[in-house]
Amino acid sequence: MKIALLLCSLAGLVPVLRAQTPPPVLPLYSGSIPNSKPSSVQEATTLDGSNPHITNVVQPTLTVFLPDRAKATGTSVIVCPGGGYSFVSMGNEGYDVAKRLTEMGVAAFVLKYRLPNAQSQPDPSLAPLLDVQQALRLVREQAPRYGLNPDRIGVMGFSAGGHLAAMAATRFARPVGVNPGAASVRPAFAVLVYPVISFRDSLSRSGDTREHLLGPTPAVGSVRQFSAEYQVTAQTPPIFLVHAQDDATVSVQQSILFYQACLRHRVPVEMHLYPKGGHGFGLTNASTKEPWIERMQAWLAGFN
Repeated sequence: MKIALLLCSLAGLVPVLRAQTPPPVLPLYSGSIPNSKPSSVQEATTLDGSNPHITNVVQPTLTVFLPDRAKATGTSVIVCPGGGYSFVSMGNEGYDVAKRLTEMGVAAFVLKYRLPNAQSQPDPSLAPLLDVQQALRLVREQAPRYGLNPDRIGVMGFSAGGHLAAMAATRFARPVGVNPGAASVRPAFAVLVYPVISFRDSLSRSGDTREHLLGPTPAVGSVRQFSAEYQVTAQTPPIFLVHAQDDATVSVQQSILFYQACLRHRVPVEMHLYPKGGHGFGLTNASTKEPWIERMQAWLAGFN
């Protein structure tokens, strides 16, 4: 009788143990990491409440979140957390978002991308863009393994991660790096949440992010090259924008600027602006009862 009860108890624990199994993590590069050099830089993780912040990334990765097969739509998203290019906010703008996406039937790959660092990178400004473009290659390559549609791989980014996602959505025609290969790095769509878009002097609130990526005195050409509104073309994929008017960290004008650039080039674009919400709200803007991600879900279902 005791044995039977013990077996029943263990059987009841199996679903719990499975639920607690950590998601798989893929190294972004199978061999040497491009635009890297030997250094003493070591990755570190700190906690902001329960939200892990990762700094000094030297080994970029993708953390894989897959939906139940019964729900799977074949669509996937590479999620780029924010952090001003000084850290990667993996919790509220990474893992939490990925879990919500899987509930919608969307596979999510949370990108731990390298942050600009002159000690470990010959060209710090290119390291994040190299990583997001490699992430698009890798997910496209792994699409059959995960049952994904290789033509429905998008990017999503928050704050500085929004800048990185906007770069991915506008600078795919000429991938960065040495001998990048013929594989497409064009995302099928981009979701940009309170994103940094432009490094123009007039939008000075993004000054810290600009300095972290381009240094304290960037050349005019670099500022333009890394300001996404200048990079929009008719080939830019559909865009979904979310921002709060009272954002004191990244001006709402950033999203408006990108929206206008998309209109000029006839790129399909949808924008949701909230009067309140501030910066860094992740999935939940507490000032509204209407979750932006549900609007995004309807938007995704509306185009092919």
